[in-house]
Formats: sequence, C-alpha cells, structure tokens
Amino acid sequence: MAAKKRHHALPNVSESEVMPTEHSSVLMQHSTLIDEIKETADKLGRDQATRGDLKILSRALKELRYAFKVFTPYRRQRKITVFGSARTSPDHPSYIQAVDFGKRMAEEGWMILTGAGGGIMEAAHVGAGREMSMGVNIMLPFEQEANPVIAGDDKLVHLKYFFTRKLLFVKEVHGVVVCAGGFGTMDECFEIMTLVQTGKRDLMPIVLLDEPGGTYWNSWLEFVKKELLGNKLIAEEDLSLIKVTDSVDVAIEEIMKFYSVYNSMRYVNEKLILRLHTEPSDEFIALLNKDFSDILVSGKISKTVAHRYEADDDHLLNLPRLSFRFNRRSIGRLREMIDVINEQVPLD
Repeated sequence: MAAKKRHHALPNVSESEVMPTEHSSVLMQHSTLIDEIKETADKLGRDQATRGDLKILSRALKELRYAFKVFTPYRRQRKITVFGSARTSPDHPSYIQAVDFGKRMAEEGWMILTGAGGGIMEAAHVGAGREMSMGVNIMLPFEQEANPVIAGDDKLVHLKYFFTRKLLFVKEVHGVVVCAGGFGTMDECFEIMTLVQTGKRDLMPIVLLDEPGGTYWNSWLEFVKKELLGNKLIAEEDLSLIKVTDSVDVAIEEIMKFYSVYNSMRYVNEKLILRLHTEPSDEFIALLNKDFSDILVSGKISKTVAHRYEADDDHLLNLPRLSFRFNRRSIGRLREMIDVINEQVPLD
C-alpha cells in the first residue's frame, strides 16, 4: 500500500522504479540484485545522463565493489574505526595513547580500521600491527600516502571519493573511537553520530577519546550540552550514544561491555530483533516492558527465535532473541535499554 501511495505521488515514475521501504525484509536473490544494477545502468543511457555524472557513478561503483571484496573475508571479525588527526606527532600523548589502544584491542581479537594516513591513524596501526590493521586511504593532491604499517598490504583500499570511504568507515565496523583532530575528524564524528541517531546505522559504541588530562572532548561536550541540548536541538537521551573519556581502559571497557550480552540487531518486517548471547529471564523481560514501554509502537517486548528472513546470517541463527515494534525514533533510549541488558542479564 505504501508503495502505491508513493507511486501515485510520482505519476511519471513506473512501478518498477519505486524503491522498497527502508527495512524491507524480502531476501532477494543475488542474480535479481545484479539484474537491478544492470537495469539502473541501462536507465542512465535512456536518461541521457551527463558524462560527469556517469564518471562519478562508474568510479563509485568500482571503488565499492573492490572494497567489499577486500572486506568480505573479515566480515565476521570484530573491527573498530579509529579517527583522529593526521598531524599528530609520534611524541604527542594522543599518539602514544592511540598506539596503546590499537595494541590492546588487537590483543582482544579486534582489527583496527583507519584512514591509513599518519598521526593518530598510523599510531593505531602501529599498536595493532600489520596483521590486525585495515586501511581505506583517500587520494588527495597534497596528501596522503599510506602509513608504513599498512602500505602495500592486501587489506588497504585506495579511494578517490570521501563518500565511499566514509561509508566503509561506518558499514564495516562494530565500534568507533574518535581522537582529537581537525575539520575532517569533526566531520567524521558528527556523521557517525547522525547515522546512529537516525537509525541509518545500527547501534554501536562511539567513544570520544581525549589524551590523558586533555580538554578537547570535554570542551566539545560542554558546547553540545549548552547549545544543542540547552536549545532542545537534541534530546538528552541522544547523549547516551557517546562516551567521553581520557582513559584507554574506560574506552576498551565501553566497547567490550556493549557486546557482552548484546550481539546485533536487525529489522524483520515491522519488528526490531535484538540478538543476544544469553537468554534473559521472563522476570527481566517484564522489567524491560515496564521501563521501556515508551519506545514501543504497540505490543510488548518478547522472546523469539530466528526468522527465515535471517537465513543470510546463518552464524547467528542459534542466538536468543528479543522482538518488539520499535518506534524507530528513540535511538538513545534503545541504547539505554541495551545497556540495561548488558548490565543485568548474567552471562552463561
């Protein structure tokens, strides 16, 4: 019905051109999806697309195809993106801290994804080592060559466009740590928060890591609270999406704790499915329904099993699940609920 309404609103658009809903659950065959890509390419000819538009589309598709090929073997391994200034020197406290963070996350079995440049990016790779590092390098007229740790590695992708690079930073990882940086770091930080806050990216830990005793992120947080929250441009619950700290210990605890009971999420039809490592008790489910009824459109939070539409996540089929009709708006409150699950559901 929704597709028909959209079709009537656009009388010059054929039914085949109407896009599916955001969380459509139909599992389409690979061949069907490839045919759709080919059909879209054919339409560009009929649209008489300009050469400039065709070059952008062609290059973006090539970059993403190759990048997906590189990332595919590592899809089931936890990865974290580290953002920060390319100008940070090796003797700076933030550089030393990023080395420590990369080393300790690699020891926990996590891979480190960065923009592959110098400064904080290099530091995180130095700590993680070549084997546990991945990079998505941007080609600029004045910079940047890949840092020595990741240069020449099969897990390094060179990209022309920032938008394809930024997609990979968000799509392919399970958490983000942002160290101090300039315009680019701020851009990446706000984009990550926007995508998570709007539900365009599944929930994941976002840590804003300052140097020991530093003021960069605390000053930023004061501004956000005064100007954004104070003027009701964001909700207080939105602050639950981030963790500000100057401690590597706290940063790692925030990341690891997020996945202690919670595993992942997925929409199936009109319901949100939370996959967990441990099945909660009936008493705990009753508590969730009492404390988080405000995020439900209707019905209740209940236990469920894997749906047939989750068949493409076969390695997760045996995990316990919670199912409910989420309003898709209260993302901060959803994060708060996951925090409660991680804190109060005992591990097996």
